[in-house]
Amino acid sequence: MTVRRAKESDIQEIARLLYQVHDLHATGRPDLFKKGMRKYDDARLAEILGETDRPIFVCAEGERLLGYAFCVIKTENDPSHMPIKTLYLDDLCVDGTARRRGVGKTLYDRVCAYAVEIGCHNLTLNVWACNPGALRFYEKMGMKVQKFGMETLLERADGGKNEGN
Repeated sequence: MTVRRAKESDIQEIARLLYQVHDLHATGRPDLFKKGMRKYDDARLAEILGETDRPIFVCAEGERLLGYAFCVIKTENDPSHMPIKTLYLDDLCVDGTARRRGVGKTLYDRVCAYAVEIGCHNLTLNVWACNPGALRFYEKMGMKVQKFGMETLLERADGGKNEGN
């Protein structure tokens, strides 16, 4: 099992994993996510692979990917905030067949090491409330709550109630 930067030849394997993540979200929040979709198509994945501020790390066994971590390098530009660099962990996925093998921790540790290498102040991410397993994982990695995102589901114009968690 090795962790490395993703390359174009990984696109099909990344796409396979993107479907897994999206299915989890579509099951937990069908009001927000469409079944059978994925976050990025092949063309967008190829673009992201060429963007220096959006590194993707993969954990591989041979040609098969066991997981990935999509990252975004962000620099705070709001004059009322401290001028820090943050590594945002946009998406971390472990293949359903590779869970409980240390893939997630291996990817997370590599992402943290990369953040230190490039001089980041912190590592941030968002976790969907419909994914308590991910929340437990990140807490186990030592992450703490930075802020909460909240919502109110509103009545539709036809009088029906929007469904969500």
